[in-house]
Amino acid sequence: MEASTSLHTDFDLCYRAVCSRDPRFDGRFYSAVTSTGIYCRPICPARTPQARNIRFFSSAAAAEAAGFRACRRCHPESSPGSSDWNVRADLVARALRLIAAGLVDSEGVSGLAQRLAVSERHIHRELTAEVGVGPLALARSRRAQVARLLIDQTDLPLTEIAFSSGFASIRQFNETMQQLFACAPSEFRRRQIAEGNGAGKLTLRLQYRPPYAFGPLLAYLEKRALPGVEEVVNGVYRRTIRLARSQGLLELEPQPAIHAVAVRLSLDNLNDVSAIVQRCRNLFDLDADPNAIMHMLEADPLLAPLVTALPGLRIPGAFDGFELAVRAILGQQVSVAGARTLAARVARATGEPLAQPDGTLTHYFPTPAQLIEGSLDGLGITTSRIKAIKELARSVDAGEVVLDRGADRAETVTRLQGLPGVGPWTASYIAMRALGDPDAFPVTDLGLRRAFEQHNLPASPKHIAAHAEAWRPWRAYATHYLWHNLASSNKSKIGEVFPDVSE
Repeated sequence: MEASTSLHTDFDLCYRAVCSRDPRFDGRFYSAVTSTGIYCRPICPARTPQARNIRFFSSAAAAEAAGFRACRRCHPESSPGSSDWNVRADLVARALRLIAAGLVDSEGVSGLAQRLAVSERHIHRELTAEVGVGPLALARSRRAQVARLLIDQTDLPLTEIAFSSGFASIRQFNETMQQLFACAPSEFRRRQIAEGNGAGKLTLRLQYRPPYAFGPLLAYLEKRALPGVEEVVNGVYRRTIRLARSQGLLELEPQPAIHAVAVRLSLDNLNDVSAIVQRCRNLFDLDADPNAIMHMLEADPLLAPLVTALPGLRIPGAFDGFELAVRAILGQQVSVAGARTLAARVARATGEPLAQPDGTLTHYFPTPAQLIEGSLDGLGITTSRIKAIKELARSVDAGEVVLDRGADRAETVTRLQGLPGVGPWTASYIAMRALGDPDAFPVTDLGLRRAFEQHNLPASPKHIAAHAEAWRPWRAYATHYLWHNLASSNKSKIGEVFPDVSE
């Protein structure tokens, strides 16, 4: 993901950030040194260059297009992505999220333009104006960054890394790496390699901006872990995953000491590794800017003590948006435990079983096509819920509803509410977790009402919505702070505070 365009134009601010190596700006802009031809992260440990020799860019791709190569000390390819674009919901922000997810690699610029319902020329013009380069350059930079990550952290053969990163040929891989890093791929391979790689196994580290409150996020995921599909064991999140070209197992383990999350993959092949990495970042909200969020929310007396007590609270995302939406519908008007039971029955009845179970992990969650064809009768699901799930699956399978980070948020929420059994709460919850909307706000939520009542504040949806205007664009984070506080309180029941849906 790339950074916004406004920050890098403030030379004095950026230069002060570089001089102090301020981690708050990591991933939000890049500094390039004209005397060396190298671009770096703001936190680079190298000696700070003189002001007259430095230029700032909004993206790594823009620095590369200007002829600079990536620093070998600070590794720009491993920096957390910019949260600026995650806040925005416009055309450029959607395009950047889709490029980060690998759409240009799989479908080309024409596929990107089609997804955004604009011409190729228009999206190129918009991206160039905002980020400094077009979609092809952004996609190339992304492929090179993923490849560099794999070279540094694994012992995979370079040929396998080339194709796993999205390159179409070895020649393209070698030429790109030579242009962007000024050396052949084999020349900058590190000697200390992560263990357990090879034969479809892979271990990577994904960085984030501290602080990060891992406890609440893992507790949230553990409370809702779908039996047979996912689990949280000893602080490690595990699940089965299936993408277009590969399937297998995923583990995510926080490593706070180095501000990273370890990703362990065991797949039948590594063709989708680039997309998986981005989904992992989304799932654990690794590109959030906690300081910006906390600065905004702590101005409210209602939230200030919660933010101070728990800095760095993240929003649990979703590895698969369709799965999240199905589970949201199943959770309507039942407890969290009840929703888990129903979802597990759906997975067993319609999902594909693993060839070899791994502990409690036994099934892949069904695809839209499998849910359309499969029978949900006799699973304890009401007729209205079955109808809602089937219609959701049909809409997603037909491309009428898109449930990923590149979707038009407003349009998707409207289309979701047009489906039977999907109301405003459900649509907001899906937008919060599947679409990654940091401002999604389930205004009718029971937990929000309880929180306002506890603080003797008017608790009608109208008053809650008015009060929450000051939380924009972080209303989803404010909601999670209030939910977590209530869940930790003896005055509330976890089943009431954390309903997967409360229609």
